[in-house]
Amino acid sequence: MASSQSYEVTVVGGGLGGLTAALALRQRGLRVTVLEQAAELGEVGAGIQTAPNASRVLMGLGLRRQMEAIHTEPLDQVRRRWKDGGIVGLTSLGRRVKEQFNAPYWHYHRADLHRILLEACGDPDGPGPVVDVHTASKVVELDRTDPARPVAVTDDGRRHAGDALIGADGIRSRTRDLMGLPDTLEFSGEMAFRALIPGDLIAADPATRWLMDRFQSTIWYGPDRHLVHYVIRGGEYLNVVACVPCTDEVAEKWSVSATAQDLVEAFPGWDDRVPAMLSKAKEDVSAFALHHRRRDPVWMDGRVALLGDACHAMLPYQAQGASQAMEDAAVLAEELGAVTAAGVEGALRRYVDRRAKHAGMVQDASLRNKTFYHLPDGPEQRARDEKLRNFDGESDLSYDWLWSGTPLNDPDLGAFSYQFAR
Repeated sequence: MASSQSYEVTVVGGGLGGLTAALALRQRGLRVTVLEQAAELGEVGAGIQTAPNASRVLMGLGLRRQMEAIHTEPLDQVRRRWKDGGIVGLTSLGRRVKEQFNAPYWHYHRADLHRILLEACGDPDGPGPVVDVHTASKVVELDRTDPARPVAVTDDGRRHAGDALIGADGIRSRTRDLMGLPDTLEFSGEMAFRALIPGDLIAADPATRWLMDRFQSTIWYGPDRHLVHYVIRGGEYLNVVACVPCTDEVAEKWSVSATAQDLVEAFPGWDDRVPAMLSKAKEDVSAFALHHRRRDPVWMDGRVALLGDACHAMLPYQAQGASQAMEDAAVLAEELGAVTAAGVEGALRRYVDRRAKHAGMVQDASLRNKTFYHLPDGPEQRARDEKLRNFDGESDLSYDWLWSGTPLNDPDLGAFSYQFAR
């Protein structure tokens, strides 16, 4: 329950994690200000998935109808061999996930998911005070002269004071730096290509039309690289994420634009369906270096705390980055919503206690999957493929544990709250 005394929370960062936190805090009756450094709010053109642990959080915030309007549902998870495309493992998603975890596994365009969160934050008819969102607001200083009222100072000199300040400002978090926390960022040696391939091009070619026959989430495994693809917007795009060894240029620049030819050339010798698919990418291909944070349990100092990639950035090899940030948001709102302003520091401590170990385990598993996914052909690879055939998870974490999520205190998020049509 929200406390009788509403107070103020400043959230630095208006991405998926920051907006989920803002909405969850708003619904607890807190007054939230979001500071986003970009001139316009939005998300990059790419796909994203919410596993049941995140879908459950978003539906608990009243977004089920909006999610149903923008989602695409994969019916299976398919795992393929790089050289011949042979199926190693096939796991049912769709109805099975909803029945087992009481929440769906859905795919979206990132911009669509971001938009419904932003609209809910600003909906005048929603519960709690409307979230105050400021763009072009880069935080350059934290003034903690009054420990009870941390102040975020933006580059234009504006001062935003609150009873709590949450840094949800991503993998290169400025809030984290201003807190004086250690630099835990590590380079993986790998990079990821991202592309949205027009679905009509995929459907028009007999060599790739099969990708539209049944919506699936597919992972291809090969030596030193892997490839993920799934459909978003009901077939408008095939979303592709291709992880390969990093080039010197991308390592130096973090992110560069790329071409369909770069994508094709990154998978030499692979099953011919792979270049047939990748060659259809258009001009919006990008490549970015993959960094992650070392596991670190220190997420707070006084009334300032971190959320999402700012404290537990992970490699994308469990597809859980955004989902873990959404779990952070739900737990943070439970703790801050249960206290008055005087109890903020204890609430933040409990938030970290409930989330740091859990998210850290997902960080570690995502890192270990880097090796697990990229084994050269041989005995280890065959043992991995056998594990994937008897499918309940990947290198370390069972899906039962991962998709059940951090236990929440809210009984309305318990079993049988989101009954889906059988």
